[in-house]
Amino acid sequence: MAHWVRFERSGVAGFGTLEGDGIAVYTGNMFNGAQPTGESLALASVKLLTPTVPTKIIALWNNFHALAAKLNSPVPADPLYLLKAGSCLTEPGAEVRRPASYDGKVVYEGELGIVIGKTATNVSEEEAGAHIFGYTCVNDITAADIINKDATFAQWVRAKSFDGFGPFGPAVATDVDPATLVVRTILNGDERQRYPISDMVFSARQLVSRISHDMTLNPGDLICCGTSLGVGSMKDPTNTVEITIESIGTLANTFVQ
Repeated sequence: MAHWVRFERSGVAGFGTLEGDGIAVYTGNMFNGAQPTGESLALASVKLLTPTVPTKIIALWNNFHALAAKLNSPVPADPLYLLKAGSCLTEPGAEVRRPASYDGKVVYEGELGIVIGKTATNVSEEEAGAHIFGYTCVNDITAADIINKDATFAQWVRAKSFDGFGPFGPAVATDVDPATLVVRTILNGDERQRYPISDMVFSARQLVSRISHDMTLNPGDLICCGTSLGVGSMKDPTNTVEITIESIGTLANTFVQ
């Protein structure tokens, strides 16, 4: 298992793997033929960036049996998803501020993220695993009151694409079996979510296969697998949200009203 990160040092971006409290620096292409340089950096000496720069962020809706049952919503026959704007992405540790144009409810959604490592077009479920680079942590922040504000048009993309509403990281873990993972969300020190990825309606491989028949998936693209029970509002003036997935790490960000 490797934990790949992107970082910035003195205004220059690089990438490598986490090694304890340090980063083993690599050169080349993270997804194909990356080579170690032999250099090691202290983790505390760099700023972590989003682990990849996706060409698109795909976010699933109604992809967990437990949440579908609570909402009395039928289990979908096909993956239900939307696209988030690339400009919403923000790095681990970043402060996210309430949009000036919105004064309604803002919620956290702790999720598993799939990171694509190889171009995928019309791939089968059996082939899909070879196109997955690894897995990461996601907080799919949502301006919940916007979604149904207009009765004629559900505004999912707007609600989820404000600047800063797409934190993910801190790393992409490779050689992980997603079905064994559990997502935990901690809000201001209190656990609000704890749910198993094994409860997904569509598995990671099924998602990659199905979506690749709709659109080409490129290296670095991010699929947010959807969330389950425990989504809630961030109500305090300052809110610390931690998304922890064992074997991947903890994504921590602060939301400021």
